[in-house]
Amino acid sequence: MTEAARKWPRISVASRIAATLALIVGLGMLSGARADEAAAKSLFKAMSDYMAAQNTISLSYDTNLEMVTKDKQKLALASSGMITLNRPDKIRATRQGGFADIEMVFDGKTLTLLKKSGNLYGQVDVPGTIDHLIDELRSKHNRPVPGADLLMSNIYNHLMSDVIDVKDLGSGVIGGIECDHLAFRTKEVDWQIWIAQGARPYPCRYVITSKLVSGAPQYSVQVREFKAGNEVASDDFSFKNPTNAKKVDLKDLSDTDELPKLFTSGGSK
Repeated sequence: MTEAARKWPRISVASRIAATLALIVGLGMLSGARADEAAAKSLFKAMSDYMAAQNTISLSYDTNLEMVTKDKQKLALASSGMITLNRPDKIRATRQGGFADIEMVFDGKTLTLLKKSGNLYGQVDVPGTIDHLIDELRSKHNRPVPGADLLMSNIYNHLMSDVIDVKDLGSGVIGGIECDHLAFRTKEVDWQIWIAQGARPYPCRYVITSKLVSGAPQYSVQVREFKAGNEVASDDFSFKNPTNAKKVDLKDLSDTDELPKLFTSGGSK
């Protein structure tokens, strides 16, 4: 046997061992990734199921809406508010920021939007559920509800449909509450959510990052004072008009969104 022939089996065995080890490591990493993804999905599904099971919910929230100027300066607009809902078809939400003080009331049939800063209000008939209202506000009226994704009756199906990557990032603390920190990716946005650990897995923080806008601006919602069930004060969800506000067409009720017109394309900022 030649010297080359004697060396060949040893090289072959070594190569096979190396390939086997690489395969084992690779499979281990893949298995870990799948376990990580499965755990994250399970935690997110548990939160979705918990929120759907609550007939009444109230919470306070803080938001930050980032924008990127043509000079590539990143700015953020902050606002706060409260939300009370009674499933399946009643909700009251307020939002106070630097440019508007808004209250929205929906009684299952009629949506009322009150602009307190101008003492004006508009109404539109939108009979149906909270889910239907949120869809109508987004698609027909361009008036999204803050953190509306987290108010849907099936958060999991609503948010997971376009997800292409899932990560469990371990624990985090939001407002003194220990949370599970999860990260998700779609083709257009990345989003993260922090879910309270324990028997009440409600969302504590929700952050959306745009991948299609230069500078990757974010929109974040942080939840405070979460209550459910008997903890929630009763509300008849009717519009009382205590300030004798003037009624106008809903389309003429300007600057009720989190991004006022002066910050939009063509505005002065």
